[in-house]
Amino acid sequence: MKLYNTKSKLVEEFIPNNDKEVKLYTCGPTVYHYAHIGNLRSYIMEDVLEKTLNYLGYNVTRCMNITDVGHLSSDSDTGEDKMLKGAKRENKTVLEIAKMYTDAFFEDCKKLNIKKPEIVAPATEHIPDYIKVIEKLLEKGYAYQSNGNIYFDITKLDDYYSLTNHKEDEMVVGAREDVEEDLDKKNPGDFVLWFTKSKFDDQELKWNSPWGIGYPGWHIECSCISMKYLGEFLDIHCGGVDNIFPHHTNEIAQSEGYLGHKWCNYWFHVEHLNDSTGKMSKSKGEFLTVSLLLEKGYNPLAYRMFCLESHYRKQLVFTYEGLDNTANAYDKLKNRVKKLKENAVGEVDFEVVKIYKQKFVDALSNDLNTALALTTLFEVLKLDTNNKTKLCLIEDFDKVLSLDLLKEDEIDSNLLEYINQMIKKRNEAKQNKDYEIADAIRNELLEKGIIIKDTREGTTFELRG
Repeated sequence: MKLYNTKSKLVEEFIPNNDKEVKLYTCGPTVYHYAHIGNLRSYIMEDVLEKTLNYLGYNVTRCMNITDVGHLSSDSDTGEDKMLKGAKRENKTVLEIAKMYTDAFFEDCKKLNIKKPEIVAPATEHIPDYIKVIEKLLEKGYAYQSNGNIYFDITKLDDYYSLTNHKEDEMVVGAREDVEEDLDKKNPGDFVLWFTKSKFDDQELKWNSPWGIGYPGWHIECSCISMKYLGEFLDIHCGGVDNIFPHHTNEIAQSEGYLGHKWCNYWFHVEHLNDSTGKMSKSKGEFLTVSLLLEKGYNPLAYRMFCLESHYRKQLVFTYEGLDNTANAYDKLKNRVKKLKENAVGEVDFEVVKIYKQKFVDALSNDLNTALALTTLFEVLKLDTNNKTKLCLIEDFDKVLSLDLLKEDEIDSNLLEYINQMIKKRNEAKQNKDYEIADAIRNELLEKGIIIKDTREGTTFELRG
């Protein structure tokens, strides 16, 4: 297995700390809103990484945090507290918001066949762990107290910018360019470990600490949660490229300051999903969620396949035209597999299985080349061999691809509601003799693999395989 390591800027052979045991950490969501499909691209590719490692014989333990407190837009106590913003928007408490959107996140993951990590750790449940680590960082001289807040002193490290290869004067003060400098810091790049003095006087969640009543900074949670559940030596840390600085940079600083040795060997980052205007976000344009795709008639697994068609380290541009092409390809793929199952004759040719399984392994082992892995799948469909051999390989590949290739189609409740609404609109258009609208609705459904039929008993539909 070879992976690109953000730390070394090289594709390296993956060698875990402990033989076949892999400790993998994923930065989880800040649960103040629904996850958009750009967020979910990272989780899809991290899911493929975990399943590839399992496929190759590694035993993976994966941990994910849930950020339900302390996520400001910058380390200068400026911008907005995302959890507080969500609570005000929904007129709920922060914990109510956190539960609501945590449940929604994992429901989206389920629809995309993203495996839930073995360990899911909400930030609010680990306050004593943060305090313990911060106390040791103060004791060792890596942290200091200023005006009630605790800061990490980045000048105590020789290679603070090793993950980014930046120089100090090239970095902005906070996570955005328009933040004001925090004058309580010794150095502009220092970051907050614990707030007791904050502009957010109405912060709902606060805890007692040796430094007064307050709440943790955003970065400390991932270090502490990872070390608590995965130990002092982490194999792979995952996240989107926007986590590299300052979040992951700060994680390395505080973790290695606390431990006194190297913490994580491999850093795995997934590139942005962009729309036509640039990086996708919750604050602009149509808010693209899994639920919205369902409402528009798309199978979420078509979006998963859309992500697999591109390399995780390349920016991916989302368009509905592109998703339509993938959705059509996915429907055709499912239909071909269905026909193989209907005529599953012959004995499995294990020599053919061995050859193509190795091609699949080679693709994934080459820095998770999912596009080439999909190409191998389509090669199998064209093979001059019997259907049982093909089905054996398809079932094997789908342990990683997770596209439900052999699963019988089930209609999602959201999709069913969408289809029924469109049929109702079409029938109303026909009654009004507005046949142009009726035909447009039929064509829209057909483009999404939904075939409608007018019968004496009424209008029915079937999904194109």
